[in-house]
This record gives sequence, structure tokens and C-alpha cells, in this order.
Amino acid sequence: MSGTRSTASGRGRLSSMIRSWPTVLLTVLLLALALPSGMLIAPALTGPARSTAEPAQTPAWQLVPERLSVPQGIDPLSNAAPVPVPAKVAARLDPVLKTDGGGSFTAVVQDAASGKVLYDREGAASRIPASNMKLLTAVAALRGIGPEERFSIRVLAGPATETPGATPGAAPAAATRSVVLVGGGDVLLGAGYSAESKVLGHAGLATLAKQTVESLRKAGFKGQVQVLVDDSLFTGPALNPAWSPDDVAAGEMAPLFPLALNSARFDPADTTAPRPQDSAIASGEAFAAGLKAAGAATGLTVAPAVVRLDGKPAADAKVLAEVRSATVSQQVDLMLQTSDNYLAETLGRMTAVAGGQPGTNETARAAVLEQLSGLGIPTDGMFAADVSGLALANQVSARQFSEVVRAITNGKDTRLRAALAGFPVAGLTGTLGDRYIDESTAEGAGLVRAKTGTLNTVIALSGYVVDADGRLLVFSFIGNGLAPGADGNKPALDTAATALAGCGCS
Repeated sequence: MSGTRSTASGRGRLSSMIRSWPTVLLTVLLLALALPSGMLIAPALTGPARSTAEPAQTPAWQLVPERLSVPQGIDPLSNAAPVPVPAKVAARLDPVLKTDGGGSFTAVVQDAASGKVLYDREGAASRIPASNMKLLTAVAALRGIGPEERFSIRVLAGPATETPGATPGAAPAAATRSVVLVGGGDVLLGAGYSAESKVLGHAGLATLAKQTVESLRKAGFKGQVQVLVDDSLFTGPALNPAWSPDDVAAGEMAPLFPLALNSARFDPADTTAPRPQDSAIASGEAFAAGLKAAGAATGLTVAPAVVRLDGKPAADAKVLAEVRSATVSQQVDLMLQTSDNYLAETLGRMTAVAGGQPGTNETARAAVLEQLSGLGIPTDGMFAADVSGLALANQVSARQFSEVVRAITNGKDTRLRAALAGFPVAGLTGTLGDRYIDESTAEGAGLVRAKTGTLNTVIALSGYVVDADGRLLVFSFIGNGLAPGADGNKPALDTAATALAGCGCS
């Protein structure tokens, strides 16, 4: 819906700058939301920003910020902007928030600063949320693990081992030893060298292999190495019984392990293909290939089979090599941008592990709900069947989602601000990159920032927007019981969010 925008000077500057350089403005908005009310942004404020040295084919969301500059002339958001009148908000949303066929929408819009409910259409009703569930997981990971934490993948010296094919019971050859690849929760491993400017592939198995060979060389070892894989950090079923086997077969999910290449994908660019069914062994095989290449000049050879470790490594096992993942904050942003189910479930389990619990489906779900309760967000009626949103048994209300977004944008726990950059930007990034391109939604491009969610009969959109008067609003729209395919309802949600962006409703 194209609405008429306010001519207030502050909003006019904001709108024109959005159209001129939307990516820069997104950065500014994220900074403004992170600041206490009333704090001015100094023109010379600098901090991390994106590197300009990345290859052209690297997506923007894949880069780690290195330097941030704020252009002069943009004021921070102010709570002095008028709060919209609920009746005027309803007048804009009611005509456009209609389903295409069967089913219904629930919706909530709140003023971010005060929490005042500006629009409520059965907002307390529990609904299937699809991938909006990842917003809950994002909050839980940032609180339960910490935005700056990283996951390690290590190589430990293992016991002497029999070479495959050797006589059973015979003493192992003196020049045969094992190394243990220990999964520590990084499922964004790259097969090549560590790429510190990226999130996917931040830790590289080729780098880990090179470090391992160097440690063995310094110890004078030149024989054969057997690669063992320790994936004991995650326990219980690797697949959640709440997931449809059809979704697993289609590559929406795969058995979960605490180490994986490319978020358990053969090709990170192909997000529709089936995934590896044993990402732990696949990672071990990639590591073994790296060992073979790195050790060729030192006389080191690698046994052809990668074996899963029976039990756990010795407590005093020597660390031969270690690489570390991108930060939890960066992983959360990637999860929200791309809506990756595997990464979401991993972050859920790692939240449980950080709280001293085993890494299982059940503990992940409990950890997410516990973190929400710790924020003071009511969980009455909420049910988590998984933490990615793939399960149809999940139940969350639009009001609960709007409160989660409100906690992220300006709640008391400032660790949650780290999730702001992960919200897809309408018409520009992530799962909203190909939306907001027609006449009815074009005015929302660059302004609406929201997490998407789509299942066969479910669609959802929860996020935040600055209205035409300069007021920050949070919202959640959820459609259930829709005509199969659900995509036909995307325009209704996008038009509704655009209506909020153009709302001078004070």
C-alpha cells in the first residue's frame, strides 16, 4: 500500500537517504537503536564496517564488519516522535491484511518504546509460527551463550591405533597414531583455509590440518595418522521426531552433529538440495584430505578410513591444533538472514550446553523457553516442538513475537541488539531481498526489517519499522490455515508492513 509520507524535515531526510544509500542507513538505524534514548550520534563516530577487499561474488551478509562510519546529517531516532493513534493504524491495516483464500491472520503492532499496543487482531492466539521461531532462538543464544563467544574445533592427540586391515590383536606399528577431531558446535566450517572475513568458512579445516601437521612434525612423527571423530557434544536422536521425513529428504534439515561443513550442505550456494546425512564423518573426511595434502612433504600419510571415536578423548590429551568459529552474534545474523534450519537447531543445542545441559532436542527447546522467561516475556500458551520453526507443532502468538522484537530493539538486555543486523531488509537482503519490488510495497523497501516464515499453509512476518513520523514500531503478522502454497499471502503481509512504514498516524 503506497501511503502519503509526512513532510516533517527529519523524516524527509531519512526517506531520501534511504533511497540514496539504503545499506549505509541500515547501519545507522542499527546504531541508533542500540543507543540510550536521547544520546546523539557524533558525526565522527567510527567502528567496525564491511571490508571492501572481498571478492564480488561474496554476499554482503557473509562479510564480517571491519569498519563503520556514520555519515553526517542524520539524527538518531527520538522517542519525542508522536505515538500513532490505534484507530488510524487499524484504518491502514484492516483493508490490506486479508488472506488469499482460506485461513486467517493474527496481528499485533506495538510502540517499541512504551509497549503500547496500537493494533491487535487476536494477538494472544497461539499460532504455528514457521521460521519466526528463529527469533526466539536468536534471543536465547545471545543471552545464554553471549554475542562475542566462539565455538572451537580442536584436534587432540589420540591413542595408538591399529591400522585398518591389520591383524586383530597385534601390537600397533610404532609409526601409527591417531588424532581426534573434536566437534565443538561449529557447523559453518569450510574445507579450505580459515577465512576470517567470513561467517561461513570462518574456521577452515585446511588451516586445522596444517597446524596438526606442524605439531606432529615438531614431535618428530613421520608415520601414518588415523583420523578419529568425536561428536559426543550432542546426544540423543540426531533428528527431531517432530520433523516431517519429507522435509528432511528435501534438504530442509539433516541429522544434527556438533561439526559440519557449510551448515551441513554439500554446496552452500545450493539451498534446495539434500544435505549430508552424517556431517561429522563428512567433516572428518575433509580434514583427512587436508592432512594428506599438508603432510605429503613431511612423510606423513593418512589412513583411508575416518572412524567415529568410541567414547571420549582422554582428559589430558594434548591439543595439536585449534580453529574458532565466527562469533555467536555473526552466526545469529546469518541464521536470521538465510533462515537456516540446521544452524538454528545447532544454536539451540549450544545454548543448552552453555547452561550446563546435554546437547539434545529436548534441552534446546527448554533452554530457549527458559531464556525468554528470563527476559520477562510471557510464555503462557507457547509450545516449542523445535527451535527452527520447521515443526508444525510449534505454537507462539503474535503478541509474544512482538514482545521479542521489542526486547531486541530497545529492551534492557543490550546483548540482544546484536540481532538487529540479522533482520532481512525489505527489497535488499536475505529472505526479503526479492520482495517489496512492486507498486503496492515499493515504499517499504529499505524501511521494513523483518524475519520471514513460510510453511505449506503458514506464513509469518515479524520485525520493526520506523513510521512516517519517526516512531519505531514493532509488529508480528501470522497466517495459519492458508491455501496450500502460502506464497500467495506474502503480498498481504508485505503491504501491511509497508502501510506501517508510511503511517503518519498520530
